[in-house]
Amino acid sequence: MRSILITVGRSLLAFYFLAPGIAKFVAWDMHVALMETHNIVMAPVLLAIAGTAQIGGSILLLFNKQVVICALGFALMVIIIDLNLHDFWNMYEGVDAQHESQNFFKNLGILAGLLLLAAVDMEKTDNK
Repeated sequence: MRSILITVGRSLLAFYFLAPGIAKFVAWDMHVALMETHNIVMAPVLLAIAGTAQIGGSILLLFNKQVVICALGFALMVIIIDLNLHDFWNMYEGVDAQHESQNFFKNLGILAGLLLLAAVDMEKTDNK
């Protein structure tokens, strides 16, 4: 049962990053505009890096490869995104602070799941 729960949890986290990774390229201009609204410099470059990392890391997680690196990399990405794009404490024209607050706290839950996934995979490796 433990193995099934870990596999399902890892797969759901992978899909959580895969869909937005693809969306970054499909709706490129919208994502660049969002980043620029939040005063992110080099938005196109950072967007390409984020999208590629999300797609690549998701595929690795789905195939149960490099789990610790992907989970911790996604955890770092979540922190960076939360502080820079879901910064509900700042006011931006056309940005709903309540929605950003909801995203910020939702991402803390995702962060917790990623940290747990990394810890479980480290434990699995330590017990071999």
